[in-house]
Amino acid sequence: MMTDLYQLTMMYGYFKCGMRDNLATFDMFYRSKDATTHYAIMAGVEQLMEYIENLHFDEDDIAYLRGLGIFDEDFLDELRRFSFHGDIQAVPEGTIVFSHEPLIRVTAPIFEAQLIETALLTIINHQTLIATKASRVVQAAEGGTVMEFGLRRAQGPDAGIYGARAAIIGGCVGTSNVLTSQMYGIPAMGTHAHSWVMSFPTELEAFRKYAELFPTSCLLLVDTYDTLRSGVPNAITVFNELRERGYEPKGIRLDSGDLAYLSREARKMLDAAGFPNAIVCASGDLDENLIRDLKLQGACIDTWGVGTKLITSEDSPSLGGVYKLSAEYVNGQVVPKIKISENPAKITNPGVKKLYRIYDKSNGMAVADLIALDHEVYNESQPLTIYDPVNTWKSMTLTNYTMKELQVPLFKNGKRVYDSPSLMDIRQHCEEDLATFWDQYKRLLNPHRYKVDLSDSLWMLKNSMIQQLRRG
Repeated sequence: MMTDLYQLTMMYGYFKCGMRDNLATFDMFYRSKDATTHYAIMAGVEQLMEYIENLHFDEDDIAYLRGLGIFDEDFLDELRRFSFHGDIQAVPEGTIVFSHEPLIRVTAPIFEAQLIETALLTIINHQTLIATKASRVVQAAEGGTVMEFGLRRAQGPDAGIYGARAAIIGGCVGTSNVLTSQMYGIPAMGTHAHSWVMSFPTELEAFRKYAELFPTSCLLLVDTYDTLRSGVPNAITVFNELRERGYEPKGIRLDSGDLAYLSREARKMLDAAGFPNAIVCASGDLDENLIRDLKLQGACIDTWGVGTKLITSEDSPSLGGVYKLSAEYVNGQVVPKIKISENPAKITNPGVKKLYRIYDKSNGMAVADLIALDHEVYNESQPLTIYDPVNTWKSMTLTNYTMKELQVPLFKNGKRVYDSPSLMDIRQHCEEDLATFWDQYKRLLNPHRYKVDLSDSLWMLKNSMIQQLRRG
């Protein structure tokens, strides 16, 4: 029932028109709006598989739909028997992907393929968006660790839970979200709030009690009253007392003020007091742009707690993923389908397709991606010429290369055939995949455009269909 009404009305139409079992292929892809989604981190596949496996209508659902007064009993009986019988392929989670690439391919009776559109998009769009935002934040931190702190600012509990999961895929080392930590076996991280300090007669007493309770993980929030004249000196006092008891402090956290200046001064004070290994953690409306600027200003920050602007992807709050019909099957033959638009970016790529990544054999770095028709086969011993799909005069011929097909099967005939890796394994895959891309493609501002080409056969099919449909 997590669907749009028009999916059900279209299903009703397919059913009444005798099209229920017509086989069709749909592609899910996204359209890039700006540099913040020039590349994206694929995420949400595990939740998509859970949705498909549990997809059904129960009697309460049937009763509700009957009450709408727009469906007959034959159709409601069909929904009562509903389950998914098709094939699904997808790019694995943690893989770097680009605009207009087929991230998910669904081949199923159109009655079934139509229903899953809404849920598929809401699952993949959200997690891919947050994983991508997290990747940019982690990139800006330049080796500093990033913690996800966004639950209280997320747009609802599910966004907080699965947004934290996606943030881990994008490179965060842990989350403040205890439920996500429990569900996925990832580190739960956090210290204390200003209210802890304010609830004691003095800041020093608050710090001492916290150190007494958590001697092995003592990280103190030092900006409740006066960071440099009160917070850091009191923290140093407690750290010395901790050391006398045989423990080493974790560090301090800054949550407000001029983080560049305060972190530099706090670092000097901690080092002078004999605590060079005590970390400086920063939080407070951070994103990749502010982190980059703080780094440029010489901020001495080791760990970043990023919340609101990560969990909401504040500057780019939607991915723009879509789900489009690309082929139907008539008497066993593929009939390509294309959507035409006055906006060239909204013209779809027809046919049943697969996605390749091409690597330079000499260094293992990604060179380009290639969207090809499913029947096409490539011989890596033969030269391969890559064109710009729009500015076709731009080309590049590759000779020393290797190709990898990116999509993997998730479901065959409605049966799950893919075991999702652990969340931390997905995070590792993302880190390794990012390392195969040159820095110019990952720039936060004005990134160089990565090459995504259509195969010659797909390019000719697309353009011939456009011309034919334009002629009427």
